[in-house]
Amino acid sequence: MTATLITGADVWDGLAEVPAPRQVLVVDGRIQRIGDALEAPADAQVVNLPGHTLTPGFIDCHVHVTLAPPIGPAVAMASSVAKALRSLPVLRTLLMNGFTTVRDLACVDVDYPTIDLRDAVAAGIVVGPRMVVAPHMISARGGHGDFSGTVAEEYQFPSRPMELAAADGCDEIRTRVRQEIRAGADWIKFAATGGFASPSDDPGQATYSQEEMDVLVATATDLGVPVTPHSYGDEGIQRAVRAGVRSIEHGNLASAQTLRMMEDAGVFLVPTQYAILSGAQRGEEDPMWAVMPEYAKRKARKYRSALLDAAERVAASNVRIAFGTDAGMFPHHENWREFPTMVSTGITPLRALQAATSAAAELLAFDDLGVIAEGKIADLVAMPGNPFTDIEVTGQVDFVMKEGVIYKHRAPSGQL
Repeated sequence: MTATLITGADVWDGLAEVPAPRQVLVVDGRIQRIGDALEAPADAQVVNLPGHTLTPGFIDCHVHVTLAPPIGPAVAMASSVAKALRSLPVLRTLLMNGFTTVRDLACVDVDYPTIDLRDAVAAGIVVGPRMVVAPHMISARGGHGDFSGTVAEEYQFPSRPMELAAADGCDEIRTRVRQEIRAGADWIKFAATGGFASPSDDPGQATYSQEEMDVLVATATDLGVPVTPHSYGDEGIQRAVRAGVRSIEHGNLASAQTLRMMEDAGVFLVPTQYAILSGAQRGEEDPMWAVMPEYAKRKARKYRSALLDAAERVAASNVRIAFGTDAGMFPHHENWREFPTMVSTGITPLRALQAATSAAAELLAFDDLGVIAEGKIADLVAMPGNPFTDIEVTGQVDFVMKEGVIYKHRAPSGQL
């Protein structure tokens, strides 16, 4: 038996409106007791965290561990082995940031490196957050997942096509979904609309018909696998909700009507606001604009004000928000910045913190995660200060425990 007693911290359980002073006893990877004056086993390790807030381990529901900016043909053409090797420090970084679980929503590869990384973490071969994986993003040709137009024809090798998971029409879509699940997919991801980083589509336009989305979701559902779409605009979101998706990724152009539709259907929103709004808030004098391709500049100009307006609508809505960042489209170590970005748009600190804990665990159907309660898996993180009064402390996590194992602890001098 291994035991750890955590003392000195204010404990937030993932649900309550405020944290409260408590002690937490962890035994064999699970939370055994929560109380005020706990008696620990004689050989228990005692961790004292004065001035800290202890919370459930954070969950990032939208990452890309095998991607890193700038995203382009060179990234796509790298071998899956190279991508997996480059991902090892990324996984450690995410864990050290306090994220004990991540959902990876698509690599840019014809192979399945994220499946192998997930399994390596689960087996203890690689240090990192537990992973839930959608291997590729299924996309219409000419849609957000089709990058074949970004490289010259002589580089369109049959063995490594840039269109990757492209599928058109119900039969091809059905086949592609089954291939992803056969390879070990936990989730299916597809592109319901265009995007900002792709060359031949528009974020506000739907790229699959209602019939195609219905077939895609029904095929995955028959095999017990949930579905989420990349989707910005109303029509794509509404078609996806009608088809029966579990969550919407981005949704950064959603109208109030569409958000209400999501509320009524119980569909989660993963808004990835840091990735989207940090760009929309930059003026054209920013150096970022100099390196943007022309198609990306056109989209940014077209939708900048609409993105900022839509963020306020999300804060005013009652849609279920789950925390997700799109890390990989920006440096992974910055994924914690989603917290202050959400709060800056009017989302309360409580709602933002629940999005990364209890709400995210509900989205991913992890009953043993996302809360601090007796019997649950001991995924615990702590930060100096109080995130309810200073959300920026979420970027200062200095204690990380995953399944009862301490991976990070910056103890004051003289303390364990």
